[in-house]
Amino acid sequence: MEVKHRAARSLVHRLASAPVRSGAFAEAAAEIRRLSKDDPEMRSPLAESGAVPLLGSALLEFDSSAAEAQENASAALLNLSISAREAVMSTPGILDALAAALRLPCPSTAQNAAATVYSLLSVDEYRPIIGSKRSVIAALLDLFRGLGVTPTRSIKDALKAIFLLALYPLNRATLVEMGAVPPLFALVVKDGRRGVVEDATAVISQVAGCYESVEAFRRVAGVAILVELVDAATGASGRARENAAAALLNLVMSGGDKAVGDIMESEGAESLVRELAEGVGGEVSARGKSKAADLLRVLQRSRGSHLVHGLQEDTETSTDSAPQSLLFSSSSYTVLRAPNSKETNYINKTELCKLSHNIREFLTI
Repeated sequence: MEVKHRAARSLVHRLASAPVRSGAFAEAAAEIRRLSKDDPEMRSPLAESGAVPLLGSALLEFDSSAAEAQENASAALLNLSISAREAVMSTPGILDALAAALRLPCPSTAQNAAATVYSLLSVDEYRPIIGSKRSVIAALLDLFRGLGVTPTRSIKDALKAIFLLALYPLNRATLVEMGAVPPLFALVVKDGRRGVVEDATAVISQVAGCYESVEAFRRVAGVAILVELVDAATGASGRARENAAAALLNLVMSGGDKAVGDIMESEGAESLVRELAEGVGGEVSARGKSKAADLLRVLQRSRGSHLVHGLQEDTETSTDSAPQSLLFSSSSYTVLRAPNSKETNYINKTELCKLSHNIREFLTI
């Protein structure tokens, strides 16, 4: 192993001794790229020897004379991020370098940067950190906006990165605020490349899990698009249909009555969701059927509750101390509505268990 450390130090010294625009820098970066790809055991020694900040510095500004060096540097960073994520993430300015690389005109350099961000986001603790770096998010979103221009691989890596960002709940509102919703739905509607629609709907299903998404979806007719996507007759893949149902369910859980109303206004929504829950159209996983069944119960109970409310609205009934009635319950959520109330409470069961535990502890003090 000492031999590898000596080789790493020698390479990093060559890199540090050469100007970025020089052929010597390009050659050293290419050698680091090759070694870090072919020999995984070289990644940590290279990172520990100081390769990361030198490679990152090459990405900060575009220079046509250094395009090859920048491509090699971005690929080397991607390789290092696979086995030395902590060393990469802890390097000052590395996120600025990746944000800059995402905007470079060389498609392969931008794709390498997107893949590196995705690699770093596989660590849960890094998601809030990267989610606070708006320049990285903005650059990833701009890759979506290049419909017909951005290579498929770059779009898919950017989508994967945004998906992992959205797994951290507080990042979802940031994504909505920064305009993620329109380009995501544009990919669904306008981009026919294989796998892109599936990945885009997976991201949409996560972004839907915040209250701010309700209005954002309204501005792009998002609910209507998702409902149509659930329909097997459109030719959508099973994965895309399942993601659409999951997105609608998450929208209901985060947006409450407003979201339920938007779905019910879409013609045939309930029957299409029922077909998915029953596996009509094929290629539907057990998870997809479960999501659709959960959504269907919410829609059915909501419709029934509104009918009952219409019949009873003229009846004078005291509800000051009346308990809330159960509309729907699954393994993850409980949905409650107070009698004669149009407001629905969506309670995450995990949070409910925590609350119950805290109350019991308080009572035993």
